[in-house]
Amino acid sequence: MRRVLLAAVMLGVAAHAQAADMPDFLRGSLPADSAPAVNWRGFYVGGQFGYGSSDEHFNGSTTNMLNALISNLVVAETGIGQSNLQLGGVSGRSSGYGAFAGYNWQWDDVVFGVEGSYLHGNFGGMTTASEGFSTTVPLSDHLFHSVSATSAAQINITDMATFRGRAAYSFGCFLPYAFGGFALANANISRSVTVQDAASANILGPFTSFAPLSADDALHNHLIYGYTAGLGIDINLIGGLFMRAEWEYVRFTAQVDTSINTVRAGLGYKF
Repeated sequence: MRRVLLAAVMLGVAAHAQAADMPDFLRGSLPADSAPAVNWRGFYVGGQFGYGSSDEHFNGSTTNMLNALISNLVVAETGIGQSNLQLGGVSGRSSGYGAFAGYNWQWDDVVFGVEGSYLHGNFGGMTTASEGFSTTVPLSDHLFHSVSATSAAQINITDMATFRGRAAYSFGCFLPYAFGGFALANANISRSVTVQDAASANILGPFTSFAPLSADDALHNHLIYGYTAGLGIDINLIGGLFMRAEWEYVRFTAQVDTSINTVRAGLGYKF
C-alpha cells in the first residue's frame, strides 16, 4: 500500500513539473498583456467635416420699425402701421469644415477630457411677412391710397466654436463619449421694412406709385452665444491615429433663436 502511495506522489510531482514547463496557451490561459488597452491619455488634434440643418425662429416683428418709418407721413393715415408683420420660422441646410483639439485623462477604461471644436459654414435663413390694402375714403391729401408693407429678417452664421467637457468609456480601440458645454458664433443679423405707396384721385385708379420707403437694422460680425450637447465615438486606427463620428446639437438664444444639428466625421492624432 505504501508503495502505491509513493508512486502516486512521484507521478503527481512529475506531472506538475511538466505542466510548469508548458507554454501559457497550452496551460489554458493567455498572457495578461496579450490584449493591451489603448492609451487615450494626452493631447490630440484633428480636422473634421460636417453637414447639418439649422432652424431659426425670428422673435417678434418689425412693427416698431414700420411705425418709425412712416411717422408724420400721410401714408400713416391708412393704418398700415398696425399691420401684424410677425416673422415666423425657417429651416436650412449647410455643410462645413473645421478642426478640433483637446486633452484626455484616463483611469483604467474611464476617460474624461476637455475639447474645443470649430466649424466654418453657412448656417442660417431668411423669412418675410407682408400686408397690404387700399383705402375706401380719401386721406388728408384728398387722394385714395393703395399701400403695402413688407418685413424681412435674416441670420447668417459663418463661424461656430464649442467648448465641451467629455466623458467616455474605452472598449479597446473604441471610445464612445458624451459631451456638453457652451458655444460661440460669429453671425450677421439683419431686419428691414419696406413700404410701397400709390395714390389716385379715383377709388378705382389708375394709381401712381411713390418711391418706396425702407428702414434697415443690421448687425455685422456679431458675437452670439449658447450651449451645446452631443454624442460621438473615436476609433483608434494605428498608433496615435484615430477617426471620429459625432452628432452635435447647438442652440443660440440671441436676437434670433437658432438651433443647429450637425453630423460630423473627422480624423485626429493623439500625441
